[in-house]
Amino acid sequence: MQSFAFMYFSSLVLLLPVFWLASISLFNCFFKLFLGVGMNKQIQSKLKDRFNLIKNFYINHSRMPSYSEMSFLFGVKSKNAVFKIVNKLTELNLLKKDEKGYLSFSSNPFSIKLLGYVEAGFPSPAEEELMDTLSLDRFLVDNPESTFMLKVSGDSMIEAGILPGDYVIVDRAKTPNEHDIVIAQVDGKWTMKYLIRDKSKNRNSDMNNNTDKQIKKNINLLQQNTDSETDYILLPANSKYRPIRPRNELVIAGVVVGVARKYK
Repeated sequence: MQSFAFMYFSSLVLLLPVFWLASISLFNCFFKLFLGVGMNKQIQSKLKDRFNLIKNFYINHSRMPSYSEMSFLFGVKSKNAVFKIVNKLTELNLLKKDEKGYLSFSSNPFSIKLLGYVEAGFPSPAEEELMDTLSLDRFLVDNPESTFMLKVSGDSMIEAGILPGDYVIVDRAKTPNEHDIVIAQVDGKWTMKYLIRDKSKNRNSDMNNNTDKQIKKNINLLQQNTDSETDYILLPANSKYRPIRPRNELVIAGVVVGVARKYK
């Protein structure tokens, strides 16, 4: 019995260094794991701060910063350090590069929270609920490459809710249809009006057949939906103004797809 106890105690003494080394190794693993997680969080937090610096620069200047400007923003002297930061942001899918190496945001970073609906008639109880996030660019613009903005001057479209000082979003790729609000060149002058078919029998005497053909040619996107006896007029949304009947030329430059107005 004493021999067995002695052997058991001897085995424990021999294995004690093994257990000690194993515990140290295990402790080191856990320490490195937690330290690594902490460092990763710290690095990601720093990258997020630098991404926010790029966002703020874009808001203030309406463009992406150059590498020299990012060097100043990030507080680093080496352009190589800037390249590394940009590559990290690209790996995190916050930024992207095009074929020429120009930087842009991978997705629109300026989305706004959509919290629900509001009653425009009689007041009703409303609860704040996050329904979605909404990017105004994506909401207002279907075709970024063919879309541009114009600042409104004049009051001929006020009854359509378009006021002086508003910005209209215009898509040149959309096919203009009757009752669309269009940007048009009429006899060499630009205007914004409703596009309407004119089936009136009392047309201007100087609108001869050649002129009719020229107008239909210039708005050939509409030609498939028209008959040969139909001309086009441009109709204002203000009773103070008269409809415009083209004499020689009507060119549709684009269709108004949205209006932007800032109150404060």
